[in-house]
Amino acid sequence: MYFKQITTPGLGCFSYVIGCPAAREMIVVDPKRDVQDYLDISRQEGMKITHVIDTHVHADHVTGAHELKSHTGCDIMMYETSPVTFNFTPLKEGQKLTAGNAGLEVLHTPGHTPDSLSLLVTDFSRGQEPWMVLTGDVLFVGDIGRPDLVGNAKLDEQITNLYNSLYVKLASYPDHLEVFPAHGAGSLCGRGMSSKPNSTLGFERRHNPMLGFDSFEAFHLAMSQQFPTRPKSFTHIISTNASGARLLERCPMDLAMEPDRFEERMLDSAVVIDVRNAAAYAGFHIPGSINIGFEPSLANWVGMVVDPKSDLLLVVDSQADYERMRTELHRIGYDNIHGYLMGGIESWVYSGRPVDKLSIDSAQEVEQCLEDGKKLSIVDIRTPAEIAQGKIPGAATVSLIDILDGKFDLPEEDHHIIYCASGYRSNIAASYLQRHGYWNVRALAGGAIAWTRAGYPLEK
Repeated sequence: MYFKQITTPGLGCFSYVIGCPAAREMIVVDPKRDVQDYLDISRQEGMKITHVIDTHVHADHVTGAHELKSHTGCDIMMYETSPVTFNFTPLKEGQKLTAGNAGLEVLHTPGHTPDSLSLLVTDFSRGQEPWMVLTGDVLFVGDIGRPDLVGNAKLDEQITNLYNSLYVKLASYPDHLEVFPAHGAGSLCGRGMSSKPNSTLGFERRHNPMLGFDSFEAFHLAMSQQFPTRPKSFTHIISTNASGARLLERCPMDLAMEPDRFEERMLDSAVVIDVRNAAAYAGFHIPGSINIGFEPSLANWVGMVVDPKSDLLLVVDSQADYERMRTELHRIGYDNIHGYLMGGIESWVYSGRPVDKLSIDSAQEVEQCLEDGKKLSIVDIRTPAEIAQGKIPGAATVSLIDILDGKFDLPEEDHHIIYCASGYRSNIAASYLQRHGYWNVRALAGGAIAWTRAGYPLEK
């Protein structure tokens, strides 16, 4: 049996290739939208892609099922009640598939969505019992799937489904069964996933806190608590996956734009995303642009900040950066990418067009202002869990999500210093506020990390 886990950086997504070189057949599970990795494996290992299976209608990334079908003619398979509008081959509880020595058995494991499935995987060359289980978004390493994405009206039903999938159905399988989920650390489909890409049922039963409740009531209470903020992109991605993603070849053509054409598109209400690092963006940038750096998870933050139906223009340092960013945006359904600024920000500057700056204050500068008794508005945009570890004395707390949703009360005329943990999120917030008329907003260089390493205290 051939088995390979493929990681999608930035989104925390895992997909899988299962096959048999002797039988020249392979099955792809939960593919990402850019499918070259699977096509390369197919060619290198001499296996034909016969089926592609999605374990559920994904909310955080666009499936590559349709891309693979267009390249190979493979069948698209999902659980029989999946709410999609395109033709697919339905899978039923207990149904078995084979690709030579590799065997798959379908388990209906609702909870993350009503139509989620898991796949028991057997290598017949080694034995007749399952070796591993692909759990989709039902069970992760260190966490379980969030049940709230289908809406509050079905939340209680989904919590019940999730409990039955985890505490009844999967509970019947042995400890040694290996667990391979559809997501890992960095994904927004759970709350506390481990960075380890796989586990076993036994280890999760002992150490996964979400599998340790002694009653359904205790489980229900825990699953009714607050979940990670739902990005703007999730509804769009679910709709795209339910109706069938358009092929990438039908997305807008790549355009390297001169400053005059770039500016014309800006005036047509296109959103400009500048992916340079915080210091480069602070030096000078196109007025009205939003800074969302490549690292650590560009796709998740674009999904929080930008409407997925927006026309997009990109400011990058090179064509290679553009290609990388375009791929990441396509993975989350942001297809209206109309081009990038040829020659980067320098071409804009040398064209004589105006630029803005984003002031960045060091920890030492902020501390000196506090020592001198100067009036400062310091705004902590970190999560409640981060803030609980301590914040800069006198800082107000406003979540980044509330800033992006306009749910804040910051006087425009005040000198606001925004900070997060490292400076990444503060640049997003500061550039967003600057775009909306806050001209005296600044960011704290290095965030809370720089503050504490400079020897300054935090208050709780």
